[in-house]
Amino acid sequence: MFTFHKTKIDGVFVIEPQIFGDERGFFMETYKESDFKNAGLDYDFIQDNHSKSRKGVLRGLHYQLHYPQAKLVRVIQGEVFDVAVDLRKNSPTYGQWVGVILSAENKKMFMIPRGFAHGFVVLSETAEFVYKCDELYHPEDEGGVMWNDPEVGIEWPYKGEPLLSEKDKKHPSLKESKVSF
Repeated sequence: MFTFHKTKIDGVFVIEPQIFGDERGFFMETYKESDFKNAGLDYDFIQDNHSKSRKGVLRGLHYQLHYPQAKLVRVIQGEVFDVAVDLRKNSPTYGQWVGVILSAENKKMFMIPRGFAHGFVVLSETAEFVYKCDELYHPEDEGGVMWNDPEVGIEWPYKGEPLLSEKDKKHPSLKESKVSF
């Protein structure tokens, strides 16, 4: 059983699983195809990914241009601020973003459909991030938007200079990238 919360951007959801806990620990479902389909989230997930990062690491904002991916993301250790930026050309929310704190404690998930740039920053000492994708990763197809594009205006809660990969330091602004789905 899940609670699906719509966000200000169509197609992006914050999902809360039902958690069964007692003095021994807890149990929860992290995905159930029928529940997601009943909520209108009809995805065929074909790849799972897992990353670990330290505090201040910012990954993103990434997208796949010709092989876009829908992603169901969650954190199993630590805490991150996760962001989706709408890149859908005809969307009334093109260029807008929505973000959510995901943590091992709150157990929330974030559903990001195709046509979005995605990124996150680690707020805890370390974080382990897992996600399902409905398309395989194609490294040659990856693109990005700069994490601090003033026109997108993401309000990152991490204070200080984030740790970026060399690739993520070189992403253009959304306007310069001219990307849209």
